[in-house]
Amino acid sequence: MISFIIPTLEEEKVLPKILSNLRSIWNFEYEIIVSDGGSRDGTLNIAKIYAHKVVENKTNQRQTIAMGRNAGAAAASGDFLVFLDADVYIPEPDKFFARAEASFKENPKLLGLSGWIRVFPEMETWGDYFGYVIVSDCMFYLQNNILGIGATCGEFQMVRADVFKQLGGYKEYLTVAEDKDLFYRISKIGQTRTDPKLVVYHTGRRPHKIGWPKLLWEWSTNSFHATVFNKSHSKEWKVIR
Repeated sequence: MISFIIPTLEEEKVLPKILSNLRSIWNFEYEIIVSDGGSRDGTLNIAKIYAHKVVENKTNQRQTIAMGRNAGAAAASGDFLVFLDADVYIPEPDKFFARAEASFKENPKLLGLSGWIRVFPEMETWGDYFGYVIVSDCMFYLQNNILGIGATCGEFQMVRADVFKQLGGYKEYLTVAEDKDLFYRISKIGQTRTDPKLVVYHTGRRPHKIGWPKLLWEWSTNSFHATVFNKSHSKEWKVIR
């Protein structure tokens, strides 16, 4: 079984699209888990309509994304954990995850899988194409598939549940780059892969808001600090909605 885990915070505008997208799956067993960080809009109401499980942060502490993902994983029952951002969409999810599952079955050493990240065609700019396809996707393909150094974005990560538990999940004190750090640690005990045929679309809201030069700088500095110093460079990952 696959457990889909989606961390949320004030995501009422985009959440129905991904949840209904996943609900269209029919050819394998799955569960949808929404892990909410304390939304005050209609996010929880939407989650309770579509998701099988809803995990709520009822403390006054602001969660990191890692905390939200770990909380969702703690409620999961699947053999595979799939972490998705709330603003993503997967065309033909049955075919997508049939291919993803087959990758793990064909290669017992494969422990973590990611795909190609694209902005919705109607929203995509030349900056998005350069940032995601040329810089991000090609770089992650090189690191995972050729160099054996795990790295990826959090829009889509699929990992074996037992390996996730073995590694203690995401490092909750990392405000940024927790996704890349997880794949880096996975690559130390097994294989990680980026499959260009697994394409995930999303809104591109962060680069559209702050600009690609600033985002690429934040990505690179936070990844470096997480890998070398075991901490994020940014004190917080600002919410963009």
